Amino acid sequence: MHPSTSLLIAASAAVLIGLPAIAASDPQVNVYSARKEELIKPLLDRFTEQTGVKVNLVTDKAETLLKRLQSEGINSPADLLVTVDAGNLHRAKTAGVTQAVDSAILTETIPATYRDPEGHWFGLSLRARPILYVEGKIDPSKLSTYEQLAEPSWAGRICVRSSDNVYNQSWVASMIAANGLEATEEWARGLVTNLARPPQGGDRDQILAAAAGQCDIAIANTYYLAGMLSSGDQGQVAAAEAMRVLWPNQDGRGVHVNVSGIALTRSAKNPEAAVRLMELLVSPESQAWYAEVNGEYPVRADVEVSAILQAWGEFSTDPLPLATLGERGPEAVRLMDRAGWR
Repeated sequence: MHPSTSLLIAASAAVLIGLPAIAASDPQVNVYSARKEELIKPLLDRFTEQTGVKVNLVTDKAETLLKRLQSEGINSPADLLVTVDAGNLHRAKTAGVTQAVDSAILTETIPATYRDPEGHWFGLSLRARPILYVEGKIDPSKLSTYEQLAEPSWAGRICVRSSDNVYNQSWVASMIAANGLEATEEWARGLVTNLARPPQGGDRDQILAAAAGQCDIAIANTYYLAGMLSSGDQGQVAAAEAMRVLWPNQDGRGVHVNVSGIALTRSAKNPEAAVRLMELLVSPESQAWYAEVNGEYPVRADVEVSAILQAWGEFSTDPLPLATLGERGPEAVRLMDRAGWR
């Protein structure tokens, strides 16, 4: 069953039943978000309707928000940071701008793999980074792992964005965790050799390039493909429809996944209400809304994915704790630089 967006938002009120009441005198909650306004604001509005606590939203790039939190220090007005990728969440933690949260709802709802072991951040939605290929251009039986992307048979056939992108840094960090530093560097060199063009653009650009015949394989997060399929831009729809999803490493560790997530800031002036908002965002209703509107996978196993994602089939995921991605991120960046991944 896939309820409409409006029904999902309305239903999200149910999560507040049974939670401790928030005092009317509590101040506003300020959220710094690296996610676009339309991907989170409806849920924030529902929180305000149910609690009377106003939520102020500031959106910007992940790196800009982190620098802002560092500059503002303990005087920052931000109560919550919403950002994408475990790498960015780890950077916020190590920068000292977050604090641990002790919430039974969060720890019991979100699998340990998708949250910081010390409670500094929690995953809100899950995204996979599989291999996408142009239908008819490759034989999928010849490609089943990320490791095979470095084989000579794929020379000049791969599109991927640059090494300064945190999605790729976390992907390489997962490869290091699985295969070790030396083997991963050799793999990265082979991947770079097989690129159809110098890395450029975002994930959608890799899909568009593949559909346009510039390459046969694109590496991209699934929600970009889902967003293109559901967009009103016929060029993007056509490009996305030309692609097929290949879930790699299904006979081994599984496909690489990551999260968008949330953290309580060290400067939070209203932590009680902020934590209540965090708990709302992992409710079944909010998770269903994420799945339907954002084209992402829920972090909860008891929530259905959207029809588009269901069409791509089931898959096994890498069980690596995502905190490891942030920890090994700097190592991954240095490796990519040595491999000539620009």
